[in-house]
Amino acid sequence: MEKILGIGAEAVLVKDRYYGFDVVRKTRIRKNYRNPILDERIRKKRTVLEARILATCKNNGIPVPTVLHVDLGKAEIIMDYIKGARLRDIIDSLSMEEVKKYFQILGREVGLLHKAGIIHGDLTTSNMILVGDKIFLIDFGLSYFSKELEDRAVDIHLLLRAIESTHPRYVELAFKEFTKGYKEVMGEYVDVVLKRMEEIRMRGRYVAERRHKVK
Repeated sequence: MEKILGIGAEAVLVKDRYYGFDVVRKTRIRKNYRNPILDERIRKKRTVLEARILATCKNNGIPVPTVLHVDLGKAEIIMDYIKGARLRDIIDSLSMEEVKKYFQILGREVGLLHKAGIIHGDLTTSNMILVGDKIFLIDFGLSYFSKELEDRAVDIHLLLRAIESTHPRYVELAFKEFTKGYKEVMGEYVDVVLKRMEEIRMRGRYVAERRHKVK
């Protein structure tokens, strides 16, 4: 029995069965405002990119859903269904020690992601599923390949903002432990990334202040 898991701006996610396995079908939505030929090309390109990124993650030991089938005609990816709890939904029930543990794990996984040249693009606790001692990263719809410092810093900045807005009581602890885990993989490069991230935050504050003054 199909079950809709979510409908976003770009795709529909449906839980389904595939050769006896629970799976997620991710189908990119047609955009009527786009030229049909261009729309098909864009949806195919993004589908291929996401499948490639998921495969690269697997090859680098990053917990992500396994791609089982790609249908370019439908702009659809079939991947295994990850049965677990979203970090966003359970974080308030965790002990401080568990928060420290899981954010260190997350830091290592994002470090592996960046080391492999992948930018997630939407690192929020809604896109993290806890299974045992692994945190599966999901929803790579905005992801792309890059090893640019700015892109890595923006990725981590978005994560910090997500923690600040969704889990304010854990911000300092969670980000500190995330940084430790990230450093285990990326070494002293973490200092360079955090410095750039602070520059990005300052830019954001400056723009916000300018808008406020204009009003």
